[in-house]
Amino acid sequence: MIKRLKYLVLGCLACLSVMDVQAQDPQFTQFYANPLYLNPALAGSHGCSRFSFNHRNEWPNLSGKYVTFSASYDSYFKGISGGLGIIAMHDRQGTGTIKTSSLGLMYSYHLKINRKFTMLFGAKAAWFQKSLNWDKLTFGDMIDPSKGFIYQTQDIRNDGKRGFFDASAGFVGISKKFFFGAAVHHLNTPDESLIQGEAKLPMRFTGHMGADLIIGNKSKYTTNTSLMPNIIFQYQRGFMELNIGTYLKYGAFTTGIWFRNRDAFILVLGVNTGTVRLGYSYDLTVSKLNNGVSGGSHEISLGFNLKCKDKKVAFKTISCPSF
Repeated sequence: MIKRLKYLVLGCLACLSVMDVQAQDPQFTQFYANPLYLNPALAGSHGCSRFSFNHRNEWPNLSGKYVTFSASYDSYFKGISGGLGIIAMHDRQGTGTIKTSSLGLMYSYHLKINRKFTMLFGAKAAWFQKSLNWDKLTFGDMIDPSKGFIYQTQDIRNDGKRGFFDASAGFVGISKKFFFGAAVHHLNTPDESLIQGEAKLPMRFTGHMGADLIIGNKSKYTTNTSLMPNIIFQYQRGFMELNIGTYLKYGAFTTGIWFRNRDAFILVLGVNTGTVRLGYSYDLTVSKLNNGVSGGSHEISLGFNLKCKDKKVAFKTISCPSF
């Protein structure tokens, strides 16, 4: 993921009233099991209607753990030469100290360059609602050196809430064996401050590329085996993340491994029957915030691919992994 704060130090939240605070987005590591979150241009990229559900539990052993849910739907519509998508997301930080919910709509225009190459151009408009639960905060003036937290804080109570509009855009290029894309989220850098002052949500830049390579001889009597190498780079307000990984697909089964910067690697297992997609991934932390302390990160994805009403899809679908 893009690095969020290693610990949710609740006492530091009192400084929000006087400081310019910059936040980072939650991130899913089953990147392609949640395509609309990765890049709005991927709306309709499967061709037929598609539902995706994702749940991530990050650092469950810590009191300041992050739990994120998302649900999305997208499909290609020939009449508008592109795809439409909708995505809902809910994120809880510090066992609900800070909650963020969003609902986004997106459109992706599909431009067929030639028989072998297609470009997708997408845009997303979303509404965010963010809230702070003051009862879960602790402050320095509540602490007695010998007895612990026994005093009432003198800080003025403020159950902060804020709603704001957010815009994103991206593009994707698709060929038979190769794809690439880029996206910029929070183009309008909205203010997400929950107490006082200004807290701009910085733009998040994403670049991704991958390939789908058939291994061995293709035959109607054998199950195809594919190797899918991928690179995903993300940047947000000084935080950089490089994910390098590959998937190995054999029939309906997929396994994968990703390396993220120098702090973790990700193990992925998935099953895709064509109609139902089910995936599980585990982030194994190798930095000082190791798995014994944090508990790693667990992520589950569930997807449903519906059959197209029209048998023939009018454009080339993307050959990217499902997980």
